[in-house]
Amino acid sequence: MTSHDATLSARTEDLGRALQIAGSRLDDAVFGKVASSVAGVRERLALGVDHTVVALAGGTGSGKSSTFNKISRLTFADVGVKRPTTAKVTACSWSDDASALLDWLGVERERRITRAGDLDAADEASLAGLVLLDLPDHDSVAPGHRDVVDKVLPLVDLLVWVVDPQKYADDALHTGYLRESSGMQASTVVVLNQIDTVPVGQRDNLVNDVKRLLRDDGLENVPVVAASTKTDIGIADLRGLLEQTVARRSVSAGRAAGELDAAATLLLSQTPAEVPWHIDTVLEREVDALARAAGLESVAAQVGAAVRNGYGSPEFRTPDPDSIALSRSRWLSGSGESLKPGWQRSLSASVASAQEVATALATALQGVTLDTRGPTTQRLTRRLALGAVLFAVVLGIATVLAAMGILPADETWTTALGVLAVVAAAAALVVFLVAVQLRRALGARRAQGVIASGRAAIERVLQQTLGAPTQKLLDEHRAVRELAQSARDDGPSAPLRLEENTTTSGSMRASSPGVVRLTDLGTVRA
Repeated sequence: MTSHDATLSARTEDLGRALQIAGSRLDDAVFGKVASSVAGVRERLALGVDHTVVALAGGTGSGKSSTFNKISRLTFADVGVKRPTTAKVTACSWSDDASALLDWLGVERERRITRAGDLDAADEASLAGLVLLDLPDHDSVAPGHRDVVDKVLPLVDLLVWVVDPQKYADDALHTGYLRESSGMQASTVVVLNQIDTVPVGQRDNLVNDVKRLLRDDGLENVPVVAASTKTDIGIADLRGLLEQTVARRSVSAGRAAGELDAAATLLLSQTPAEVPWHIDTVLEREVDALARAAGLESVAAQVGAAVRNGYGSPEFRTPDPDSIALSRSRWLSGSGESLKPGWQRSLSASVASAQEVATALATALQGVTLDTRGPTTQRLTRRLALGAVLFAVVLGIATVLAAMGILPADETWTTALGVLAVVAAAAALVVFLVAVQLRRALGARRAQGVIASGRAAIERVLQQTLGAPTQKLLDEHRAVRELAQSARDDGPSAPLRLEENTTTSGSMRASSPGVVRLTDLGTVRA
């Protein structure tokens, strides 16, 4: 595989993968055009893009076949009285591996010849990869001739129109073909054949008139090579032109690259930019909203109160469906704001419905523990408080009895009993207050735990029902964009442009129509 084959193949596969990922999210017209481009380039790559296909086209008697023989340096195409008109495509290839291409072009096997191998002269190496076609006469009245020409012309890389001094202004040529080729001057050459039949003094005028007609057809700067197959005027220049064409990236490769670039650009129009969406920010906002819809803080407060008071049975209510639908709508609007309609529809279809979100949310919240039990030390503190109270009561009664003289005790013992009663009462109060504080602290922790667990459950639901599908779609959107960007031509060579050097009348009279050269604007073939 050549470097052009490998590069174009990689770009084609990138575009194919992008198309596969995007799928129905693209407009039907865009999908069809990109798919057609991928299929067409794959078919062309299967034939190789380093063949330079040059077709000789023209009318009856223009000398196409003679020109074909002169370029190939073979007498293979029938000319003159043997076959006044060209009925079938004839091909000469400077490559051993052009069979598949010629099959694709519809060239019959008996109409092919190959100029490759040890028997060819060394100078034929400069045309390696060239496939030269002699097309049927475009103006022939024979049925099917024009159909063959019309079928082959869109497939060639360089089109050489061969005209003669008598019929170069033929309306069928200009209205039927040349005017339809406007914009393709970079891959068009005109050979004014039989220039030897024109008086020397009129040759420059004739060439200029052909150029004028081409400009009228919308073909600026198309080179006109004055030639003669009888006297070999211009033949060497024409072969040199083809040699320089072959030496650069083939027009076929350029067309394939251009088609991929156009398809990638079209695909990028469906994935216009990186979506400015960050799930963390959206999650925080929507968790807050769904927490309110589920009454999370209210339930947490009820749990705290139940822990403090020792009674109560809090539970989650059914989430408000309108709030969930609104949250889902905000999610889709935010994450899909920069997406094209097809991607937005796919996003809406890929995330869970509002009812599914509500069901998942209710199930998740049922898994949140609503623990209303008191502190594990509450039994001990209760017993300590009760014991301290009883002890204080007993001591208080004893103090009263001693003070009344019912219980024999001196003043010192009576005072001591009173002090102990007060201390026991104070201890009971302290234990009670500690128990209350423990319950309040535990209630606050349980309430915060319910809020934290509830928010975590809501976040998991949002991640599973909305976040993961959204992220997957946006990742695919990004992948399509990156693949389409990689499928673009990162350094396309400028369109092939042929320039004709200024020639003098003297050089024309010296039997040379002028030197035609190919401006080196393409990429040299690897």
